[in-house]
Amino acid sequence: MNSLQGQFLIATSRMPDPRFQEQVVYMCAHSEEGAMGLVINQPVPNVTMADILRSAKIPVPESELPPVYMGGPVELDTAFFLYTAEYETEHFLAVTETVHLSRDPEILRAIAEGSGPRHYLFMIGYAGWAPGQLENELGVNGWLNLPADDEVLFHTPDELKWQQAARKHGISIELYGDVIGSA
Repeated sequence: MNSLQGQFLIATSRMPDPRFQEQVVYMCAHSEEGAMGLVINQPVPNVTMADILRSAKIPVPESELPPVYMGGPVELDTAFFLYTAEYETEHFLAVTETVHLSRDPEILRAIAEGSGPRHYLFMIGYAGWAPGQLENELGVNGWLNLPADDEVLFHTPDELKWQQAARKHGISIELYGDVIGSA
């Protein structure tokens, strides 16, 4: 089995779970024991980074803050940072050479002080799969997996990420589910 760590999962029209329609998941871990990823294009409409900082009793900076994302339906009381690797913190997972994952709350303080990661996504919850579950979803063409792109991850507007993640590889995801088949 090839690991999908550091790749995008792009939901196709054949995605059986309605919670993932038109979603892009950045895969953080994938092994025979299961998989974990973060939805990168689903901002939470009623929670802001300012709310998160205030709840942690950290002063809110004057600078513009990015949205808070629904990383997935699992453990909604858990927060994650997906960020560019130039930022250093003690506790992290190197997903790729350029992207790290952490739950270190000190990153919040660093963001407020202006010394945090240059680019980051703050996530609540995650997407998780039991052993073999993701492979089954891939087998019914519910997901298209493609190499991740940091430009899409950190710099593409959320409403365009689903199309852009596939378009970077010459694929029109809107049509993809209608033209695939199995032999």
